[in-house]
Amino acid sequence: MVNLTGVELTGVPTAVETVLAEFFQATTPALESIYPTAAEAGSALADFVMTGGKRVRPLFVYAGRQCAGELDDDPDGVKITVSETLRACAAIELIQACALVHDDILDRSDTRRGRPTVHRRFETLHAQRGWDADSGHYGDSAAILIGDLALAWADDLFHGVAPLPADRQTPPPRPVPFAASAVWSQMRTEVLGGQFLDITNEVAGDESLTAAYRVMEYKTAAYTVARPLELGATLGGAEPALCRELHGIGIDLGVAFQLRDDLLGVFGDPAETGKPSGDDLIAGKRTALLAVALEHADAAQSDLLRDCVGTRLTEAELTTAREVLAATGAVSEIEQQIDARRDAGLARIAALDVTDRARADLTALAHRITSRNR
Repeated sequence: MVNLTGVELTGVPTAVETVLAEFFQATTPALESIYPTAAEAGSALADFVMTGGKRVRPLFVYAGRQCAGELDDDPDGVKITVSETLRACAAIELIQACALVHDDILDRSDTRRGRPTVHRRFETLHAQRGWDADSGHYGDSAAILIGDLALAWADDLFHGVAPLPADRQTPPPRPVPFAASAVWSQMRTEVLGGQFLDITNEVAGDESLTAAYRVMEYKTAAYTVARPLELGATLGGAEPALCRELHGIGIDLGVAFQLRDDLLGVFGDPAETGKPSGDDLIAGKRTALLAVALEHADAAQSDLLRDCVGTRLTEAELTTAREVLAATGAVSEIEQQIDARRDAGLARIAALDVTDRARADLTALAHRITSRNR
């Protein structure tokens, strides 16, 4: 078992994975007692969570907790301890699992992190076992329920009511402070609302930059950076003014993160991203990259880009779409927006009244998420 006392930010992913592994081990009997096939759902969720992922959200929860002051692992202290903070960090990864499993169904994606998506995994299982009815429908249905399970378990883990190994049950988990529970609740609502806006924009054909930014703010920025930072700070009893400033920093960095993701969704290397190149165009995503390109495109370029959206593309067609996105100046403009958002966030971090360690860690994270290649 990892020593949860005095965990450095760089050690958070490993520590979180330990908490998650213990959680999955402890929850397995509950599903096995229902029936072996129910246990297969838990196993698929564990595989999905434990194999890959950048653990960005746990890192920001922990960074926010650092901004609230020194971490104290004394369970009798007034502040949330390292162990309790890591429990929240692990719980947010289960919300991420729910979002990704459902997102892959919505986008009809075949792969995630270089492996079959959960719905494709169960579609294949259905076909291999020769079961009745449609394999694709079964795969989608199974993945929806597995995503729901991840969301339910996220709440259980966050609030400390989920089973954990006996040596982690003494003393019993303390209740999560109400202020932190409120942030947690708002974050869940925002990510689901943002996802609903996303799919609505796709079918409504809303190509405006305003719509793209609205989705980015709620589906990604708030959920990936702003709320995790605020959650961590709230867990540490930070003053409301600091929590608000961290939330603002998180919106800047989260938008930059999503803008980078928009570029990777079209230009990224599948070996690095784990998803097919051009997946955002194929899925019909109304991204900021597409919105900017359409604003500057001539009639022929606009027609070509619109023909590409929501369409299976050959490599030659994808290459042409990339060339048009670059020719309109959209790629350059998105890069400029990333730089502007990152720099705004960095300036606000520099002005924070926090420890040097907390500032340095948050600064490093800001650079990491805005300059990544996957």
